[in-house]
Amino acid sequence: MLPDRIDSVEVLEDLLSEPTESAIEAARGSTGDLVVLGAGGKMGPTLARMARRAADAAGVERAIFAVSRFGSAETRQRLDEAGVRTIACDLLDDAAVLELPDATDVIYMAGMKFGATGQEALTWVENCVIPASVCRRYPSSRIVAFSTGNVYPLVAAGRASVEDDPPGPVGEYAMSCLGRERVFEHFSVTMLTPVTLLRLNYACELRYGVLVDLARRVWANEPIDVTTGSFNAIWQGDANAVALAAVECATAPPTVLNLTGPEELRVRAVSEQLGRRMHRDVRFTGFEAGDALLSDASRVHALYGKPRVDGDRMIGWVADWIMRDGETLGKATKFEVRDGKF
Repeated sequence: MLPDRIDSVEVLEDLLSEPTESAIEAARGSTGDLVVLGAGGKMGPTLARMARRAADAAGVERAIFAVSRFGSAETRQRLDEAGVRTIACDLLDDAAVLELPDATDVIYMAGMKFGATGQEALTWVENCVIPASVCRRYPSSRIVAFSTGNVYPLVAAGRASVEDDPPGPVGEYAMSCLGRERVFEHFSVTMLTPVTLLRLNYACELRYGVLVDLARRVWANEPIDVTTGSFNAIWQGDANAVALAAVECATAPPTVLNLTGPEELRVRAVSEQLGRRMHRDVRFTGFEAGDALLSDASRVHALYGKPRVDGDRMIGWVADWIMRDGETLGKATKFEVRDGKF
């Protein structure tokens, strides 16, 4: 049963870390510990907590390690309190990576997007060099590595990219993400490391996501640019659960899965729905370009079921949260960027 509204950050994080049956079954089928790399970001803390809860629900003894630079002491403390073992580590330090604990399963979440423009060299290093170091450290582990739908080109509205489509990244960030995939692919093929690549767009919760971006603009009476007229989104808790379950389909060479919701959400329609819920008139600027970054996630839905939280419920939760001045992360998704410059 899903609530009609989410009243606090504590309730939100409990919901985001609630494991699905597929996540619990994956924990039950594992034979060792789990390492989450890059666990201090937007998704990592709730994913690590879900991993802990899934193992407990499965009745298995396994350690969950959360690895990050941990710029936030509060994030680290909350993970420790949840029974997750935290490790402060700079993944660019090869020696430090070699000291990380053994694990049968690895969730790779590290990478750079925001601020990539102007820091192109660092973007390539973080997105392509760190994966090589991780693969050398964990050659026999099952690895689930987060990628992005940005590796695809823009497609016409009403059509969505599938996993077998050729990549066509726009801009250095997206090209470096394809580079990250290629590094994992190389080590998977040469070292027989089982890998799943998850091409995600866009994870949404109440503090961050495309719906939050739109809701904040509607609430502030700011005009909505509809040039990029469509997008996909998935509730972050559902994305977390797929990542934990996807260790079971890791293969060499890698399995590739698009990870998003089943709906093509229209910026104009979503903004109007937010306006009705928030009692705001909505103004629009621009003209729909007719193409956008869109992915077809039918393959992942066939494996693990449709997301528990659909677009309408996310819209309702986000509208209520923003109207009550709920906490946000202050980071825009930049989903409307069309030239690849993040």
